Amino acid sequence: MTVAITYALVCLLFTAVNDFVFKLFAGGARSSRGGFVAVVGVCWFLALVWLPKNPDSSLALTLGWGAVSGFFSLAANILLIEAMGRQSAGLCSTIYRLNMVFVVLGAFLLLGESVSLFQAVGIGLALVAILAFLPDGRAAGARPTGFYLALLAAVLRAGMGLSYRHAFLQGADKNGVVLVNSLFWIAGGLLYAWKREKGRGLKDRGVFGYGLLSGGLVAGIVFCMAGSLASGAASVVLPIAQMSFLGTFALSALFLSEPCTFRKLGALASGVVAVIMLALGAAA
Repeated sequence: MTVAITYALVCLLFTAVNDFVFKLFAGGARSSRGGFVAVVGVCWFLALVWLPKNPDSSLALTLGWGAVSGFFSLAANILLIEAMGRQSAGLCSTIYRLNMVFVVLGAFLLLGESVSLFQAVGIGLALVAILAFLPDGRAAGARPTGFYLALLAAVLRAGMGLSYRHAFLQGADKNGVVLVNSLFWIAGGLLYAWKREKGRGLKDRGVFGYGLLSGGLVAGIVFCMAGSLASGAASVVLPIAQMSFLGTFALSALFLSEPCTFRKLGALASGVVAVIMLALGAAA
């Protein structure tokens, strides 16, 4: 389980930086979101295609669950980028990490995983941190689209994590699954750019510059997440990895001057304790 927690913590770091990159890119309203996602997918594919495949794994399960998780991954991240263009990075990243609630519930109901007392306390503290970041009625009502896009993205993100865990339990190859995911990002991103954006902004420099940067980060994220899920329970490793909104909020406050209030600082402290409690629950 120590290996799983290490993977999850590295995934947390990569995810925090990548969410910040998403916000920087989303600030360029004329850039193609679909093109950006496709560039990330190409980087992801090139970074992971050389990884060894398990000869004892099921090819059918790998392709099937790779497609299912790939759809969830693609849809969740496109919606997150669209939400970032409408709301603050700290807010969107925090709402997006609400997926840990759906993950734990799904792992308990669908995968039969148990939740220890430490883990339950950690999850509760994580939820407190997330709720403290949510805007009040007036802030949410002013620009509700970004809020709901981020919330829908969170639900889809939970589906990706749960499908990963189920796939690995059934004998799918972890490297093969994430490689199939990258193909969904390439094809899905181009389709989104063609159908939704009508090819607008594909030649913008930000598409390739930010795409290359995010591509390297995403490759690290999916590799670490797959490694953590292959080594530990979804109800433990996924909540740890999803606490990355703490890092994203810090980056946004430092470099984008997003407001930092006592309420938000309390939420950050609650999140840190939550990670510690989840780690203790895993070690117990």
